Amino acid sequence: MNSNFFIIILFYFLSIYSVIGYGKIFCRLFLNKENNLNFGYIGLFGIFLLILYSYLSHFLFSHNYTHNLFILVFGLILFFIFFDKSYKELIFTTLVFLVLSISLLIFKTHDDFPYYHFGYTNYLTENSLLIGVGQFNHGFRTPSSIFYLNSLFSFSFIKFYFFHLASLMIMGFVNIIFLNYMIDKIKNNKFNHIGYFVLLSLIFIDIFFSRIAEHGTDRSAQILILLFIFEILILFSMKLINKINISKILMSLGIIISLKSFYILYLIVLLPVIYFLIKEIKMKKTLFLFIKNKTFYLFGLLFVIILTTNLFNTGCLIYPVNLTCFPGLDWSIASSEVVKMNNWYELWSKAGATPNFRVNNPDEYISRLNWVGNWIDGYFFNKVSDFLLGIIFTVILLLGIFYSNIKKEFIINKYISYVLLFLFILFIEWFYNHPALRYGGYSLIVAIIFIPISILLSTFSTKTKFFKKKIIVLVAITFFIFFSRNVSRISNEVEQYNFKPLSDFSFRVAEGHYRIINVFKCLIRKHEDNDLDNKACKPPNGILVGEFLNTYKFYFLN
Repeated sequence: MNSNFFIIILFYFLSIYSVIGYGKIFCRLFLNKENNLNFGYIGLFGIFLLILYSYLSHFLFSHNYTHNLFILVFGLILFFIFFDKSYKELIFTTLVFLVLSISLLIFKTHDDFPYYHFGYTNYLTENSLLIGVGQFNHGFRTPSSIFYLNSLFSFSFIKFYFFHLASLMIMGFVNIIFLNYMIDKIKNNKFNHIGYFVLLSLIFIDIFFSRIAEHGTDRSAQILILLFIFEILILFSMKLINKINISKILMSLGIIISLKSFYILYLIVLLPVIYFLIKEIKMKKTLFLFIKNKTFYLFGLLFVIILTTNLFNTGCLIYPVNLTCFPGLDWSIASSEVVKMNNWYELWSKAGATPNFRVNNPDEYISRLNWVGNWIDGYFFNKVSDFLLGIIFTVILLLGIFYSNIKKEFIINKYISYVLLFLFILFIEWFYNHPALRYGGYSLIVAIIFIPISILLSTFSTKTKFFKKKIIVLVAITFFIFFSRNVSRISNEVEQYNFKPLSDFSFRVAEGHYRIINVFKCLIRKHEDNDLDNKACKPPNGILVGEFLNTYKFYFLN
């Protein structure tokens, strides 16, 4: 067994502890204390802080090996300085990430990985801000914080083979939060509808999202949406109104929006939260609850930075929403191109285009509900239908396992009904505009199903025989399925691609992965050599290199 494998595992855990270290300093600086938060929450606060830092720092310098090693070591120093002898929590966190570590062994990556995921992340490690990068690649017009976060995990010993680590960290920290919540409720015999929502969500996340390579920029956000809803349910049901709980909601929503800009729509789910706060603690106290919360300002800062980055990349605050674009900027994507790409994304999500097929009349196809029939034939069967069958099977299984003759009254808290209403509004928007599961469909559908089902499950008695053991067995089976599905995947990759995970920890990288960054390097080199008329770099849209660099020599190249 090659030492390469041990180096990977070593840096894997060092990176996790380093992120927790940043979470600890975040809690002390912005929350005043850790307030008995588990490592799951602390880790996510660390991710929130590092996302904010990675966006800001990229304006000034690249995330190269030296920079990233400093970030890693500084985080580890913080971890050990503020370690409060919570050895049980450390062991528990290590065990969870140890189980999840098998998903690190990847050869075949996400379909969009060679197209722009790798290229954008690699660009962050080699360059500081280059204004106008959206001109070179459609994928560079829709950056995600997952790229910025992954760019901090590029080390000389690892190279770029941790470009999927951020997704695994988000999944792992959410697992730890959910597991800790269930353990606490079981110990105190207070397993309620939130506990069932957590159990259903954990099963869904670890089984349906078991392959990290498929997470891309979408699934991490959808995992966090379930956490976001979980925090809102706690607020409504337990009435835990304090700075820590509001910070958890803002932190999770901030990361969600940073992962995909269109998740800005989830801001409307804050409306029932604000209404609840006003009703429970009055308008003035609600206002002060946000004004005095430092996380609220960091949330706002991250929001502004994301919009600014989008503007520098494309000339649009949210691409491809044409209303948010500024066509007068030198580097702006042409309005006609913005509209064209917006229609293309809509066409693709409505099953009007695939790698091997495209409808003849795309504009007419995507208008109104003309697309529904083909979408049902080409997408609902079998992607959505298989997904729904899996969810229905999970729900029926849990109803059968926890059913009891002793029942409580089925009551949905009015504030929870408001959340369901807004989730249903988002579902209608999703279905009408971009009905692909990856564009938020997974989390919307399971949340709308899981919330009432969890309330129904809570009407059954928790004092039945073997209740605790049932929870433990379900969680154990979930992790077993996660592990076995990854073993099966690795076995297939070994057979199909001659993958050697223990001796050569490398996912597949081809020359095409570098095509955009090579254009950047070529332009920069020719600019430095004052060779502006050379056409070899192939700038976008037929613009001559000289014209392009004369326009961007101050703004584009810094």
